[in-house]
Amino acid sequence: MKDILFSIFPNENFVDLNLYQFGWERCAPSHCFGPAARSHYLFHYVISGTGTLNADDSSGTTKTYQVKSGQGFMIFPRQINTYIADKDLPWEYVWIEFDGLRVREALSIAGLSVDTPIYHARSHDMRETMMQEMLYIAQHGDMAPFHLMGHLYLFLDSLTRSISPMRLTTSKVGKIRDFYIHEALTFIEQNFQNDISVEDIADNCGLNRSYFGKIFKNAVGRTPQDFLLNYRMTKAAELLKLTHLPIGDISKAVGYDNQLHFSRAFKNIYHVSPRMWRNENPTSF
Repeated sequence: MKDILFSIFPNENFVDLNLYQFGWERCAPSHCFGPAARSHYLFHYVISGTGTLNADDSSGTTKTYQVKSGQGFMIFPRQINTYIADKDLPWEYVWIEFDGLRVREALSIAGLSVDTPIYHARSHDMRETMMQEMLYIAQHGDMAPFHLMGHLYLFLDSLTRSISPMRLTTSKVGKIRDFYIHEALTFIEQNFQNDISVEDIADNCGLNRSYFGKIFKNAVGRTPQDFLLNYRMTKAAELLKLTHLPIGDISKAVGYDNQLHFSRAFKNIYHVSPRMWRNENPTSF
């Protein structure tokens, strides 16, 4: 095996859980990455060796953690961090960068947060299962997206169960919140092509807009406005790739009567115009 494997996931159209990049590396002594911040969640599992993680906590204070084989560390979106392999016993690790609607819930169950980013397994068997899922993903970057997504779900399941096998119950408050979030997501899925607003989504749930926005962001990790925008642009990307529809028709299909406004919104998410994105991601038929 080479000293490093690295792959970028080719598909960004998954909402509940999405994979971005993944790999494995046997680091050189004192190998360092950072300081940097990620746009998504990034988890490293240390297979052998040891190293140091420097990461900002919720107050912005940089904390230092020693991480050894059998442990891991979670890096959170927009968290400034640096990690360094030991000079005498450098680590070998496997990593996965991911995001999605279900991630915050899973990490809450596992007890991982900006203030507690170090992974300590309680179940040796589930820890081994998690490591094998991570290695499988790292070693099979050429497999179909749905195949890799299946193993990503298995990784997240084994991650949570290896840490907190007894914390998988949901409180009554959590169940009520989940009901409202499910209602909101269903409404968005069925009406994103129409001229809907956050007020419309809150009204559909029977909630005050301010309260709705608070529980939505706590559950999903982004505001309703941001989620609706990203959902529409994800659907637009699907249509650009999978159909030959004119961009004006795609604009209307995702709720934008004004094609210029649509193009600006799309570029804010994908950093290129819809036409350029289509040219860079040709249809497969």
